[in-house]
Amino acid sequence: MKALIVDDSSTMRKIIKKTLMQAGVATIVEAEDGIDAMQKMKENGADFDVVLLDINMPRVDGVTTLKQLKAIDETKGIPVIMCTSEAEKEKVVECIRGGASDYIVKPFSKDLIAEKISKVVGK
Repeated sequence: MKALIVDDSSTMRKIIKKTLMQAGVATIVEAEDGIDAMQKMKENGADFDVVLLDINMPRVDGVTTLKQLKAIDETKGIPVIMCTSEAEKEKVVECIRGGASDYIVKPFSKDLIAEKISKVVGK
């Protein structure tokens, strides 16, 4: 399995990466914002099984990045899990309507992230 982590916090990316590794994800690519995420998609031929996407980031935020991913044929089928500290109902609804497969509120456990990935990827 191959995952893309998109978060502006390098510390949070490390935490998520460690959690994903513990959950059995073999290949993990990191991006620091939406612009970097779209570049990583291009570099990797949109070959990801899941994207974990933060909402609040500089330059291009997670909601905008989600919409960009869902507007491109090569990436629209990739499951996106919003992974953020935003727990407001409006944000959850906006992300789900925008095409997010699921939503995780930080902090989260290894078991929760493994469960969410298994649910959206089916592995």
